[in-house]
Amino acid sequence: MLIRRWRNWEIPEREATPESVFAGRRNLLKAGAAALVAEALWPRDLFAASDPTAALYPAKRDNAYKLDRPITPESVNTHYNNFYEFGMGKDAGDAASVLPIRPWSIQFDGLVEKPQTIAIDDLIRRMPLEERLYRHRCVESWAMAIPWTGFALKALVDYAKPLAGAKYVRMQTFKDSKIAPGQRQFWYPWPYTEGLTMAEATNELAFMVTGAYGKPLAKCFGAPLRLATPWKYGFKSIKSIVRISFVAERPKTFWEALSPSEYGFWANVNPKVPHPRWSQATEELLGMGGKRVPTLLYNGYAEQVAGLYTGLTGENLFM
Repeated sequence: MLIRRWRNWEIPEREATPESVFAGRRNLLKAGAAALVAEALWPRDLFAASDPTAALYPAKRDNAYKLDRPITPESVNTHYNNFYEFGMGKDAGDAASVLPIRPWSIQFDGLVEKPQTIAIDDLIRRMPLEERLYRHRCVESWAMAIPWTGFALKALVDYAKPLAGAKYVRMQTFKDSKIAPGQRQFWYPWPYTEGLTMAEATNELAFMVTGAYGKPLAKCFGAPLRLATPWKYGFKSIKSIVRISFVAERPKTFWEALSPSEYGFWANVNPKVPHPRWSQATEELLGMGGKRVPTLLYNGYAEQVAGLYTGLTGENLFM
């Protein structure tokens, strides 16, 4: 999602491999080998052991959420993702290891019965944890399949008790440039902000993630709390959330504020609506040797979510 305006004589970005991707995939092979060695030398729950909620994992899988593809290997996922607070490369998530995730609190405010702040461990223990298998589609046209653990966003909405005037849920990540070097780039609209309509937030698919691969959430995935909206492009699924506000006005989201001609509020997946600089017709399944498959409308979740967008005229629903 790096923003660049290409001149007529330059090669289009879709036809050239970005340096960060080239380096990232080369390092991915090394990282995968290193992960196998580490797996043999240390228990899988080495880092999870220090998490106060570690005993809650793995959670029971909800078999209502199935996949049409293999689960992406954890070693691939942990070394190929976006975390712009820590850099622009695909391995930026590795730099997130410095992020302190305890203590961590979630603030609820805006149009709610009673504003409050709750410690993340208390919140997790209040919620009905389950595992769901979800597809994940990046706007950059790559995809993964991930076993997320967490709880329905609707449960969080019910806990917050929003007032009738609340039309949107606005979420924000942490802001600490001493820890996150990406936040020292002043031209970005930090903190990372995302939003959903109340109807989207209470849809069965909207999911608050606290774990993955049967363990507490790794920092590179956006620990200790992130969003998963599998019918939308991945940049909607905000990481490391600290504030959830219920508001009457539509939030200005991070990428929408940065480049409104390329990224909008809705960001629903549609293979027939290209990004201004590349096609969305197909996607690469990471960890499967470069295999590409056709992109599905709403990332394959049209049955659950298409009804959310009927009657919305004049809205750019897909970018």
